[in-house]
Amino acid sequence: MPSSSSGYPDFPLPGLPDSVEAAFFDVDNTMMRGASLFAVARKMYQRKAFTLRQVAGFALLQMRFLTRGEDMKDIHQVRDRALALIAGFFVDDMEALGDEIYDEFIVSKIWPGTRAIANQHLNARRQVWLVTATPLEVASVMARRLGLSGALGTVVEQHDGAYTGRLVGEILHGPAKAAAVRQLAEATNLNLARCWAYSDSHNDIPLLEAVGHPVAINPDGGLRRHAKARNWPVYDFRTGRRAATLGLKAAGISGALWGLWRSLGSIRRR
Repeated sequence: MPSSSSGYPDFPLPGLPDSVEAAFFDVDNTMMRGASLFAVARKMYQRKAFTLRQVAGFALLQMRFLTRGEDMKDIHQVRDRALALIAGFFVDDMEALGDEIYDEFIVSKIWPGTRAIANQHLNARRQVWLVTATPLEVASVMARRLGLSGALGTVVEQHDGAYTGRLVGEILHGPAKAAAVRQLAEATNLNLARCWAYSDSHNDIPLLEAVGHPVAINPDGGLRRHAKARNWPVYDFRTGRRAATLGLKAAGISGALWGLWRSLGSIRRR
């Protein structure tokens, strides 16, 4: 998808419904379980772009994300590591990897409930956009494979067909998501008061408050409290009831550690 100097896609885009309404979905823990950047890191390790130690670092951040939700310190660590590692990587290679990343790591983690909500909006002839800190190339593949209108994602600077390791604008996270959605709305005549937004994280409260219909999906503690205080709808598609949350988290951590240990052992043997 082409991008403007601001780092967001050029508008208007062809083929979008002629509607003043849209729905905006966060990706990590909202549209899919876990962090999409970890899927990118694993795939790039398979292509020998990352080392085993670097992927292990991403895996630890992934486990923290699954158990406690988004943390700005973790987000910035992922951003800084990813930008340093991606410098010199060819854009065409990343675009080609997008479908492989989706098929191998993402499609099985899509929340059926969230996808059903997105499809309801599409059936109502509304635009449906992903809004994510994930690189735009990967986010755009996700949007295409899910049959959505498009994606707003983090844009990395390019030169001579390769990534420079510098961002165009800022990572699309927190208030930057709200700014991107407002820019899209202005360019495509969307009425944000008649739009929806979905997220799991308190960091996305600016995005949720930018629309007339905010919805919390799989919310972290901060967003759950904020949504309850404002009577926002809350959907939780995670397995089990809240009474079992601690047990599920413990099982998830144990399973993740066991899987990481098995993976490291298998790689060392090879």
